[in-house]
Amino acid sequence: MRDTQNGTQGAAVVQAHIQTIYRQQSRRVLATLIRLLGDFTLAEEALQEAFGAALQQWPTEGIPDNPRAWLVSAGRFKAIDQLRRQQRFNQLQDELAEDSLTAHAPDYDSQPDIEDDRLRLIFTCCHPALAIEAQLALTLREICDLTTEEIARAFLISPVTLAQRIVRAKNKIRDAGIPYEIPEQQQLPQRLESVLHVIYLVFNEGYSATVGDDLIRQELCNEAIRLGHLLRELLPDAEVSGLLALMLLQDARRATRYSEQGEIVQLEFQDRRQWDFHQIRQGLVLVQEAMTSKEIGSFTLQAAIAAQHAMARQFADTDWKRIVQLYELLLQASPSPVVELNRAAAIAMRDGPQAGLKQMQGLQDKLAGYHLYHAAMADLYRRLNCHEQARICYQQALALTKQGPEQRFLHKRLSELNV
Repeated sequence: MRDTQNGTQGAAVVQAHIQTIYRQQSRRVLATLIRLLGDFTLAEEALQEAFGAALQQWPTEGIPDNPRAWLVSAGRFKAIDQLRRQQRFNQLQDELAEDSLTAHAPDYDSQPDIEDDRLRLIFTCCHPALAIEAQLALTLREICDLTTEEIARAFLISPVTLAQRIVRAKNKIRDAGIPYEIPEQQQLPQRLESVLHVIYLVFNEGYSATVGDDLIRQELCNEAIRLGHLLRELLPDAEVSGLLALMLLQDARRATRYSEQGEIVQLEFQDRRQWDFHQIRQGLVLVQEAMTSKEIGSFTLQAAIAAQHAMARQFADTDWKRIVQLYELLLQASPSPVVELNRAAAIAMRDGPQAGLKQMQGLQDKLAGYHLYHAAMADLYRRLNCHEQARICYQQALALTKQGPEQRFLHKRLSELNV
């Protein structure tokens, strides 16, 4: 334990530190507990017990040198105690009880595979025995720590339905004996697509949080990038490189995406001198590597688009012609209404707002419930000085978004129309 600074370390300071650890480390602790205990529900209860113990003990005993290892150990032993009290011993519980007789907590720093536990959990959540909807819901809950209500809102279903979906997925993992492990090398390619999408899902929730007052959850961005590096070591595939490049290039702009007051700063007005050029260089190398492969996938194409923005010294230098071409390739590789919307926005930058608006108007039925569609339409109407149409679209976007900074940005745009 660290020295408690002669008793001057206040409980409030320690509690704030614990809250920070929870935000940054709780899902990694959970992933390790799931591996050790083999049960989602038991691991989740153990996680809460461990943080409860930390709140009781750390203010008087001091913060451990390795808080994550302490929490894993505490949660594990709390789970063993619970199993004993319930007298539900089976083979797993006997093994855990035997392990608990050890005098000292395990030295998790000496076990490098603890770093892979979250990747193991992602492979478990992405097992082909689970439906795609269940994979995504389970990932958002267990990896991103979103609430049932937040996930249900994203899926446009009721929280009860979503909760049932997650419970069924956990039961399927338990009943089918789905292992908490990274598959053998020969099995990796067939599982790769789902895992890539899930890692990017984690990154996206960090890069642009779906709800709340925080535009960015940096701990999720960092974790997704870390997992991308781990996955690339396991499987040096072109799409893995493409995904890692995409995350690095997008994350490189994090310092300029919002103001000191927490307000959104559009790409056009970002101070590019503050971009992380070390990450940009890494990303550009990976893009070049991935683009030389025989089959170019959707993440690689998205990374190539991000690279065009990263290479432009100022917004006016952006090669919109090349970006439109890349979006057309992306539409062939991975067609979706959102890709069509982004292509239309790029066409507006290349050929003018009227051309972009013509493209977007055809997406009304597909994207009526997507707030960024209405915001993009509003922006083009604003640029064409069609203020009434812009006002209607901004109001539609406001009605659909739950993200604090986005709401404030849209309100600001609306007020500017009235000037």
